[in-house]
Amino acid sequence: MSCTSHYVQCEGRELHYTEWGAGHSETVIAWHGLARTCRDMDVLAEHLATRYRVICPDTLGRGLSQWSPDPESEYCLDFYVRLATSLVDQLGLIDFHWVGTSMGGAIGTLAAATTLRGRIRRLVLNDNGPQLAEAAIARIRSYAGSPAAFATVSELEHYFRTVYKPYGWLSDAQWRALTESSVRRLPDGRVTPHYDPAMVQQFIQHPNDYDLWEAWDSLDLPVLCLRGESSDLLLADTAEAMRQRGPRAVVATIAGCGHAPALNVPDQIGLVERFLAGE
Repeated sequence: MSCTSHYVQCEGRELHYTEWGAGHSETVIAWHGLARTCRDMDVLAEHLATRYRVICPDTLGRGLSQWSPDPESEYCLDFYVRLATSLVDQLGLIDFHWVGTSMGGAIGTLAAATTLRGRIRRLVLNDNGPQLAEAAIARIRSYAGSPAAFATVSELEHYFRTVYKPYGWLSDAQWRALTESSVRRLPDGRVTPHYDPAMVQQFIQHPNDYDLWEAWDSLDLPVLCLRGESSDLLLADTAEAMRQRGPRAVVATIAGCGHAPALNVPDQIGLVERFLAGE
């Protein structure tokens, strides 16, 4: 099954998204992580598309979506939620499920507590929670604001295989697809990850953006949290607190992964499928 590519104006900004399984009555929004693109969701979306319509957006400043002309104000969860709300409204979605990796999970959490309250039926958080480890945020800031650049795409793939090793197992074809779907060429001819380096302004201008316990405690919907067993971003103590408070998430530990599981193997996909089906 293949996807289709679309562009839409949300809050005055052009967003790109892929669509899988058009025609199904139930919809899943699948939102990628901080420095990634919608194509990270391809494997999961293709599986879910036998039952669901799956919408995979590129966040503002990532992939094929527009880069923000006002990075200090717009690269933040509040604006991402506004974009998400505009997107689902324009798609005519009354209610839907949400699967979010890392930042995509945070967007889903805040949206479910605010502008999309009551419309998100089930929420899957892939290695994300209402409190993130400061050391991991510092690590992300250290590379996200100054993305590496290489002479060849092969070198970029080797880099991705190194920095994203915590994703767990990916086939050679999947590593190649991850690379080719998130590469852009610089004016000097080198290649680099396909995102706006200014998106790191989120951590400078909005330092408490990912402190979401208040939003978490207000939620009243089924939540599944997938935590990489060696994740340095979502710590075990935080995952345990997510079981005990707010919506009392179901937490599943994903062996052989850190931050964040790639959602590309049968065990991980099966967890998501069964949860969305209410099993």
